Amino acid sequence: MRYSKLKVSAEATSKLRSLRQRTGLRPNLLCRVALMLSLEEGSAAGRPVPPEDGMEFNRYTLTGEYDSLFVALLRFVEEDSGRRNPLSDQELLGLMRTHIHEGVARLAVRAKKPADIALLAAGTS
Repeated sequence: MRYSKLKVSAEATSKLRSLRQRTGLRPNLLCRVALMLSLEEGSAAGRPVPPEDGMEFNRYTLTGEYDSLFVALLRFVEEDSGRRNPLSDQELLGLMRTHIHEGVARLAVRAKKPADIALLAAGTS
């Protein structure tokens, strides 16, 4: 998947700022957790892609050294959901934005303090 920058919605940006204040984690790390939370729920196919009117992330800042892992997981969830043809980079990027947007919304409800993120990562929350 090719991209150099990814913009999230203004709504996600607002929630990321609030989450940063509550948890002390940087927005890029919160987006990684949000992406994983949303991927765990399954495919985002058919859901509306959020607007690109918020915070912008460079690819490496967003996914870091785990970029290949995040892309592979995204492909696994999205292409394994009954699709016959591989998704284009544009389609995957839209789905990634959708997953981040939805994951941030879930995180905003579930993470009130730093320990809540650890519990989510451990799968106990």
